[in-house]
Amino acid sequence: MFKEKTVIVTGAAEGIGNHIAAHFAAEGARVIGLDINPVELKDVEYRKCDVGNFGEVISVFKELHADYGAIHALINNAGLSTFKSIWEVDEQEWDRVIDTNLKSVFICSREAARYMTEDIRSIINMTSTRAFMSEPHTETYSASKGGIFALTHSLAATFSEKGIRVNSIAPGWIHTGDHTDLRDSDHQQHWSGRVGEPADIARACLFLSNPQNSFITGECLNIDGGMTRKMIYEH
Repeated sequence: MFKEKTVIVTGAAEGIGNHIAAHFAAEGARVIGLDINPVELKDVEYRKCDVGNFGEVISVFKELHADYGAIHALINNAGLSTFKSIWEVDEQEWDRVIDTNLKSVFICSREAARYMTEDIRSIINMTSTRAFMSEPHTETYSASKGGIFALTHSLAATFSEKGIRVNSIAPGWIHTGDHTDLRDSDHQQHWSGRVGEPADIARACLFLSNPQNSFITGECLNIDGGMTRKMIYEH
């Protein structure tokens, strides 16, 4: 399905993005990881890019098109998740989070769409369950992820004329470290009986990018072990 198809993953140096890139590479895709830090994965090509910078993004997508032709899929995964008291957030930090998390989705999607001229034509944006529910002092992150949720269905409408599908994934608690660090209570609070793993998100990206699922667009897939549907009362 993905053999020799060009798939671009932003924020691929570590965490969820690293696993997404590895899963597409395992399916035979030509995977390019965009990040400010090196992507050290077998069978994944690294291109340095600040995805929140219009100029760098325009340049790198033009280069990728010149090197490989059509772009088939884009996974907008790059993001920052720093939380700070609302009283301590300055303009520089606000701009850094919004640029990396939200602006990157707009500019990377636009530039990838220019070169999506063949089959698959899929864009997947990584939002968060924090787009729909919150804890205190998560304003910058929540604003960026809520923006991604809305931007996804806007892009789906615009790019439908080019046959491009745009969807988003809202991960819940995805543990990217050592799972032995987790407590039983961490797992059991989820209806699924466990905390999520990066592979859960990577497999969903493969599913949403598969052209056999071409009736799915403008959608947001929550992958959270049921937590956003769980009523929680204090007794």
